[in-house]
Amino acid sequence: MAALENTFMPVYSRTFGSELSTFTQRIVAAVISWNDNRASRKALSQLTDRQLEDIGLSRFDI
Repeated sequence: MAALENTFMPVYSRTFGSELSTFTQRIVAAVISWNDNRASRKALSQLTDRQLEDIGLSRFDI
């Protein structure tokens, strides 16, 4: 009877496709973060000084 030897060696090398995918994901995450920050700044800039003071912010903090 023959015995089979299971010598699985995982390959951890990164391919160009996986590097490109990671790079693309980072770019998309950066754009999403930038847009969230932009929307927050826009919303905060529309508040009055009194409203900003109520939440503990000033115009300088925006």
